[in-house]
Amino acid sequence: MKLFLVLSMVAFAAFSLSGCTPVGLVVGGVAAAGVVVAEERSVEDAVEDAGIKLNIMNGLFKESETLFVDISTIVVEGRVLVTGEVRDTAHRDTVAALIWKTDGVKAVLNELQISNTGNMSSSTEDTWISTKLKGRLLQDISIKHVNYSMDTVNRVVYLMGIAQNLEELERVYLHARDVDGVRKIISHVVMKDSRKAK
Repeated sequence: MKLFLVLSMVAFAAFSLSGCTPVGLVVGGVAAAGVVVAEERSVEDAVEDAGIKLNIMNGLFKESETLFVDISTIVVEGRVLVTGEVRDTAHRDTVAALIWKTDGVKAVLNELQISNTGNMSSSTEDTWISTKLKGRLLQDISIKHVNYSMDTVNRVVYLMGIAQNLEELERVYLHARDVDGVRKIISHVVMKDSRKAK
């Protein structure tokens, strides 16, 4: 019953925001809700995060279709990790300002890289790295993989999520280091216990 309620709420939020955005947003929002009950986030936080992400994507699409395509966001408990590539610092600042205007945003972790070249081979390698790392986390029974999200840009792996403890996070790091092609790992993962203390 709880899962059905979550799916319904997220689907409604996605539908209400889909006037000027691609249908993929709706599908993505509903799919994201499918794992809510297994995460460390509360059901309410997960639904709110899905709404924040949809609003951000809607804002990016209205601002620029290029920004919409080139930028990725991960939202966990109101903290927004922004990754991708933009042409200059002005675009980087524009994206940050747009996200800060979104209701519910508590922090903007702006990891946008500045680049004038759209390298398709680099993009393909980045996708391979993320896919490989997700597979490793999925196979490691010592890691609650559903609590982790990631993106790779120019072989830099960005991690976001909630770690059970330092030992689990270290295992995630070890897996990331072991993937061919990774040149750097940047973590915005928080500890489960540190959240309870707030």
